[in-house]
Amino acid sequence: MTTRRDFLRGCLAGGAVAAAAAPALARETHARPPEALGLLYDGTLCIGCQACVAACKQANDNPPEFANAVDRLWDAPVDTSGHTFNIIKMYRHGTMETRNAEENGFAFMKTSCMHCADPSCVSACPVSAMTKNPENGIVGYDPGLCIGCRYCVAACPFGIPKYQYDSPTGQIGKCELCRHRHGEGHYSACAEVCPTGATLFGRTEDLLAEARRRLALQPGQWTTMPRGRLPAPGETAAQAASWKGPRDQSYEAQVGHYVQHVYGETEYGGTQVLKLSAIPFAKVGMPDLPPYAAAATSETIQHTLYGGMLMPLAVLGALTVVARRNVVPDDDEKGGQ
Repeated sequence: MTTRRDFLRGCLAGGAVAAAAAPALARETHARPPEALGLLYDGTLCIGCQACVAACKQANDNPPEFANAVDRLWDAPVDTSGHTFNIIKMYRHGTMETRNAEENGFAFMKTSCMHCADPSCVSACPVSAMTKNPENGIVGYDPGLCIGCRYCVAACPFGIPKYQYDSPTGQIGKCELCRHRHGEGHYSACAEVCPTGATLFGRTEDLLAEARRRLALQPGQWTTMPRGRLPAPGETAAQAASWKGPRDQSYEAQVGHYVQHVYGETEYGGTQVLKLSAIPFAKVGMPDLPPYAAAATSETIQHTLYGGMLMPLAVLGALTVVARRNVVPDDDEKGGQ
């Protein structure tokens, strides 16, 4: 009689043989498209006004969410959800006397979709409801294709896609950089309304250059801080006019004490949403991730094991062997022996 342990050993052995026989299909982590669009969030400029949260709700026609069932006067979500795609969280320490100070201070951090260069949600989705635009890199969602499996929820290292459990026809909710407004000439609503330019919209390549410029400056030095949308270098007047929303609203401000790192430049293979902070990123809720995407590894494993149906055939072979070992001969077979 074959035990469960023998069966599992047979399956593992068959899988190992299949993996050894399969061709190597390892791939590199995908890079951001050259014209990728994204956001630069500068935590040293954020004042926690939550204007971006309200603008995001309005732009996406999302209902309010209440912190508790009793006080239903204010839209006060505590985290992103299927109906809240963007939120500002607060870092607190000690007496909270000094803004953007790690000791006895406070600071803010924006939480929304990072629009990864190689997004795990897109890789995990079995029906292509999650897609990445090959030109602007925006990670979009098609509710008409979604089957509600929520694989994207489990796959995202940032915990961003959220399911709308309050609806019998629930969908996934996440930031899509207001792509539905681009045709009207409007960019991301959170960047349009930010009064300090803490959230800035533009090409990721240009946003990265702007972030590096700020890191190179001395703390306390005065510099020009753009607001709204960061124009691309050499942008024509016609290209600038194609975008509505506020025009040049740049202003002079003092440079903060930055952590010398642009979060999103390399994390998880790179993201289109970049972040600056005066507080270590781990303390403001950003995960410590490797410079490669898990999608590259998971797809390599899947393609290796399932390429040519080797893994299913190996498991089927193991099941066949187990079944034959456990067949009890009938009376005719016994009599003929």
